[in-house]
This record gives sequence, structure tokens and C-alpha cells, in this order.
Amino acid sequence: MTSTTNTLALVGGLMVVGMVYPANASDEKGDPIVLETPPRFAFESIQPTFEDESAAPSQLGRILVRGGFVSVQVNVDQFGDNIPGDAANEPSIAVDFDDPSRLVIGWRQFDTIRSDFRQAGWAYSHDGGQAWTFPGVLEPGVFQSDPVLEADADGVFYYYSLHIEPTFACDMYISTDGGVSWEVPNPAFGGDKAWMAIDRTGGLGHGHIYTSWSWAAACCGFDTFTRSTDGGFDFLVPIFIPPAPPVFGTMSVGPDGELYTAGIDFPSFSNSNFLIVRSSNAQDPDKTPTFDLGTQVNMGGSLTGASGPNPAGLLGQTWVATDHSDGPTRGNVYMLCSVNPQGSDPLDVHFVRSQDGGATWSAPIRVNDDPNNNGAWQWFGTMSVAPNGRIDVIWNDTRNDPADNFSELFYSSSSDAGVTWSKNVALSAPFDHSLGYPQQQKLGDYYDMISDNTGAHIAYAATFNGEQDVYYLRVDVAEEPGCEGDANGDGVVDPLDSGFVLARFGCPVGTGDPSCDAADQNGDGVVDPLDSGFVLARFGECP
Repeated sequence: MTSTTNTLALVGGLMVVGMVYPANASDEKGDPIVLETPPRFAFESIQPTFEDESAAPSQLGRILVRGGFVSVQVNVDQFGDNIPGDAANEPSIAVDFDDPSRLVIGWRQFDTIRSDFRQAGWAYSHDGGQAWTFPGVLEPGVFQSDPVLEADADGVFYYYSLHIEPTFACDMYISTDGGVSWEVPNPAFGGDKAWMAIDRTGGLGHGHIYTSWSWAAACCGFDTFTRSTDGGFDFLVPIFIPPAPPVFGTMSVGPDGELYTAGIDFPSFSNSNFLIVRSSNAQDPDKTPTFDLGTQVNMGGSLTGASGPNPAGLLGQTWVATDHSDGPTRGNVYMLCSVNPQGSDPLDVHFVRSQDGGATWSAPIRVNDDPNNNGAWQWFGTMSVAPNGRIDVIWNDTRNDPADNFSELFYSSSSDAGVTWSKNVALSAPFDHSLGYPQQQKLGDYYDMISDNTGAHIAYAATFNGEQDVYYLRVDVAEEPGCEGDANGDGVVDPLDSGFVLARFGCPVGTGDPSCDAADQNGDGVVDPLDSGFVLARFGECP
């Protein structure tokens, strides 16, 4: 594997050599600086604009189908077409839990791959993700990065975004109309690789917004945690997370309002020390949060960056999620990460479980079911937990390409608290993960997903158009997916399936003809000899 040292940090999505400590956000007296709203925010709200107002309703982007799983392109123009020459990556998704038809995805928008300059892209859907409107970017001409989106229990959407002027910090944008428009952003401290969690428990901390970030490029030195108790308008002056601020990880609110923050003890990727930190009183608005538990966690490997299929970025971040179900697993805490394990595999997806609030942890479990030590990369491992306790996981996987040039989005789930996992299923067509790099050679640093009782909403980036684009995909776990290669749906992969595909060469995919979609077995949007080869390679696989 490729390792880094404490002289190399991922900063604002950029690889910066020589940065070890950032400047603290303090004045000459050492008092914390309260970030003021910069002059550029001279508007009342951010409204979508269209050259042709008749084009304002949501537009269908490129649609790709594999095994019944439908990927819909999100970053499309006002007519629903791909935007040639741009790049979009690092997506984050939010869902209105009272009205799941309302979704918002944010991402890093590069208007041209000839530049590293990126802005805060976003799109919204009010029909459950079937079609999307991409109004543009939150602030045209303003550098922004590392988007994180969430929604509170009342359907208010929040967009937390990094900027670097005059220093590293984040802004909080708020939308009360399902992502159509956004209010003037509020200064929210922050820094590189920030994350956010919102309390939706109905308890003491209901509505609280928690954020944390990496200290390597941030507003406030090693003080990397803040909280808002008034819906994202004001934020606590950042405080330190003991025993060490976790970086490159996420946050989760437990069923009783307890807050978990996960990550690694940077600065070294090699032999990463994974951390989980808990605050039981962050939910109390009258108290300054303290952290009553900080534990190292054995993930069975180390977090990896700047190598393999993502040469200038992370190969995944540390995910933490909590079980809010009413059964015996309620309160369980889960961690997941793509890690470099023992052996010749460069990366596997590993999962661990705590049944005592993060104090002790299970042995690492390997989620991907490909043969051990086959050299495949399972990268961008991402996890979410449904209200009924089901655990969903996605990742990029090179198992079907010995040269490791092509990745596919894979999925697995567990209904027994992560003890066993479902057979891995490919959700997307293969894509060349090296295509469409901006000057910055990576596909971002993360994907995102949100689970409900019947499935999961997924936001991911891929290169099906020969460039980096953002896609939405819905996994419905109510029914078992069909067997790959069974084009005619008779439960057997045999010569009849080859004939089915052959008879539909050139058939238009994604236009409403289900037989064309079924014949596109590899999900690349075209029915051609590659689909016949896909079927032939799977003869006899269905039970």
C-alpha cells in the first residue's frame, strides 16, 4: 500500500505537502474569532434560474439499468442532458423523512476538468428521485468544497460547505422548500473533511446540529467540534474532542440523543488508529458538551489514501451509525471502513459492532464476499442503518477487472446486526474510475446513502459519460434481486438468455421498453455483444 506521513494532508480536497498544523482562528489576544458574514452574501436567498422558464420542472438525466437497479444522472442541464466537459463528485444526499419524495443532493461542481476550481453544486427531486432539477451552484464564482447535506425532522434541509476565504471555515445553508432555494448562509466555523449530524430523536437535543472536521486545514486549530441549538443560525465556539480529534470520519446521534464521532488519529494513514468518541451531554442545550468516552477500535486494517483507483484522495472514510429500532439491537453502534488488511488484498470493507455504547467492539467482519487475496480494491465503503435496524452498505469494487481499471458499485445488507451479510450485488455498470479527472486526480473522497425500512437512497459518482458525474440510485430490499445474466427472467442463465439479448442488439435502453432494459445486462446503456458475453460468463449461475 501507499502510506503518508505527517507532512502530507488532504486539505480542502487538495493534497498539500508540508502542512502539519494550521493557523488558529484567534486574534492577537488569543481569543477565538467569531466569523462574520463575508460581503459576497449580499442576497436574500439563492433562487434557481433558467434561460427558458418552461424548462424549470425536474428533468430526466441519463438513465442506466443493471439487474433492475436504476441509476439516474443528477447533474444535468435544464433540458435533462449531460453537460459535456464538466466534473461532479463527492456527493451527499438528504431526504425529507416526512415526505420521502423530496430529496436533495449536493456535490463538488467543476465547470471544466481543466481546472481545480469547484463550487457547491446541488439538485433536488420532488418525485422520489426519478427526475432531478439542477439549478446550478449555490454561489457562482465562489470556491467551495466538501459538501455535507442533512434534513431535520421537520423537513428543513441543511447544506454544510467548506470555503477558504479568508481562512478555512464552513458555511451553513438552509432550505425550507425542499431544496428549491436557500437562505443567506450562516458562518459555521469548520474546516476540511467536515461532517454533520442532526438529532431527530424527539428528546432533549431534538433539532441540534453537530459538526466536526479535520484539524489539518480548519478555522480553529485542534478545536474541531461545534454545535447549533437553534437550527443552524448560531454555533458554539469550537471545542477540543479528547483524547484526540478524530479525522476523516462521520457522526451519528444514538436513539437516546447520545452523540458519536468516528475517524482516525491522524497524521499517519499507515497503521491507522481508529477512534470512536461519545458525548452523552451534547444534547443538553444548557451545557458545554463534554466527551465521556474515547476508545480505539480495531478495524482489521488501516485507512488508505492517495493510491490505487483514487490517486489524490481517500479510498474511503470512517462511517459510524446507530441502531434506532425497537428490538434487542436498539442502541447498537456500528463502524465501517474500506481498510488495507493483512494479506495481498489492497482494500476490503470491514465492519465492527458495539453493544455497550462504544466501550467494547466485535472482531472485524469482512463485508465483501469475493475471494480473499484476489487483489481487488473495495473502496469508498459507505454505511447507513434503517429505522428497523437493517444495515446497508455500498462500495466501489474492482473484483471483475483483473487490471483494476474498472469499478462497479456493489451492495450488501445485514438484518442481524452485522453478524451475517447478504450476497454482494452489483448495482451499476462498470466504469473507468480514472476518466474525467479534474486537475485533481480523484473521484472525490466519499459517497453517501440514507436507509429506510424498505431500502436505501444512494448518491454516487461515476464516469459513464466519459467524465465524472453524480447519480442517484434507489435500492429496494423488499424483494430479492434477480440473478445476473437471467435476461429473460426464467430463473436460469442459459442459451435462451443469449438469444434474448442477441435479438435486441441496438434496442433503445431507458426509454420505457422493459425488454430493452433487461437485455442491457451489463448496464452500460447499450445492448451489444458485451451483453452477450456478460450472459455467457454466467451460464448455470442461477439456482
